[in-house]
Amino acid sequence: MKGIIIYKSKYGSTRKYAGWLKEATGFEMVEADKAKIDEVAQCDTIIFGGGIYAGGIAGVNFLKKNIAKLKGKKIVAFCCGASPFDAGFFNALKERNFSGDLAGIPLYYCRGGYDLASMHFMDKTLCKLLGKSVAKKDPAEREVWETALVDSAGAAHDWTDRSFIDPILKECKTA
Repeated sequence: MKGIIIYKSKYGSTRKYAGWLKEATGFEMVEADKAKIDEVAQCDTIIFGGGIYAGGIAGVNFLKKNIAKLKGKKIVAFCCGASPFDAGFFNALKERNFSGDLAGIPLYYCRGGYDLASMHFMDKTLCKLLGKSVAKKDPAEREVWETALVDSAGAAHDWTDRSFIDPILKECKTA
């Protein structure tokens, strides 16, 4: 079976998961911006991974643009975010990013990291402003991601865990 892992990572967590998947499968690993559809279409299995930013999944446009050329291929996707898993948020994220022609693609969640110090200026500024705003909310009324943002409070965290790739690998083996 020939496979490929296509990923889009801004701060490294999605790239880390893609690397673990490469180790486990032996598949080639390529950034979404550098992926060539003619090469990807030659693969039997495509694993796609993208970081979550403002309710979107980075790199998913590669799949949207090329899904017609990938008909009949095994496609499995994962997204990577800093917050703990929340079913409501995940389902809304999936509906927003994997609807239409992408609706049948299995999507998994992998928890990433949060390091304000390593962020680009704009992301850092937005996170600081958002954190100040959320901190004013009643803790009982916060969403899961809001509590995680406040609890992070500027410290660096790495919640990546190799066990998150287990269901992705299992999905790749199903017919």
